[in-house]
Amino acid sequence: MSDCTHDCSSCGESCGERTQPQSLLAPANALSDIKKVIAVVSGKGGVGKSLVTSSLAVAMRRMGKRVGILDADITGPSIPTAFNLHERATGTDAGINPSVSETGIEVMSLNLLVERETDPVVWRGPVIAGTVKQFWTDVVWGDLDYLFVDMPPGTGDVPLTVFQSLPVDGIIVVTSPQDLVSMIVTKAVKMAELMDIPVLGLVENYSYFKCPDCGKAHAIFGESHIDEVAHDLGLKVLARLPIDPNVAAACDNGAIEKFEPNYLAGVAKELETL
Repeated sequence: MSDCTHDCSSCGESCGERTQPQSLLAPANALSDIKKVIAVVSGKGGVGKSLVTSSLAVAMRRMGKRVGILDADITGPSIPTAFNLHERATGTDAGINPSVSETGIEVMSLNLLVERETDPVVWRGPVIAGTVKQFWTDVVWGDLDYLFVDMPPGTGDVPLTVFQSLPVDGIIVVTSPQDLVSMIVTKAVKMAELMDIPVLGLVENYSYFKCPDCGKAHAIFGESHIDEVAHDLGLKVLARLPIDPNVAAACDNGAIEKFEPNYLAGVAKELETL
């Protein structure tokens, strides 16, 4: 209210500040104009969120889109390595400048700010969450068609901060073909529903290994249950990614932008319909 004293004890129950839901969205940097924000999430670690994030960003960039990646996995950042970004990010009075990959993908990660990449981040949850929020408010992203957010595993402080503070247009849930997949995916999906964030679909990583000799596909991690899980949750299976040692090598060597084929090129085209 225009005459608000910020002393809630002096207000009646009909006060607009009490009766109207208050948005927790944080403003982006004044020099940023971001069209779509897509978060890549999972209920557990080690399923390939960073790979999916990187591959989607590369696919979008090849389509001529202006793309950025916000690495929200503060304690385990791997995005800079995949894009061969190792120099520290710079800043001005306007904010922090994201690092830019060889093909023009903008990246902000804590590993681009610390003195040494191997330094551990020994911070409590609220500090980590605050840093992620600053990657939105203080980074000069400029004009982007898509900003992909590489999330840490689970449903804790950082996912909550991202869902509340950033205008997330949708999430992609990454999983693997294991017996725990149903429970893990359901947790992530239910959190998104609680936060009123659309779930765009599921991506299953480690789905199969295709033998280079006989061409047969082998279910190394067991038979997939992704179709049943997707059906029960009313979601779409966006992609099934193979176990490909060459992908891991490309990420380790900072060559994800050069890797072919891009297994998520089709998903990137679907995201255009948002």
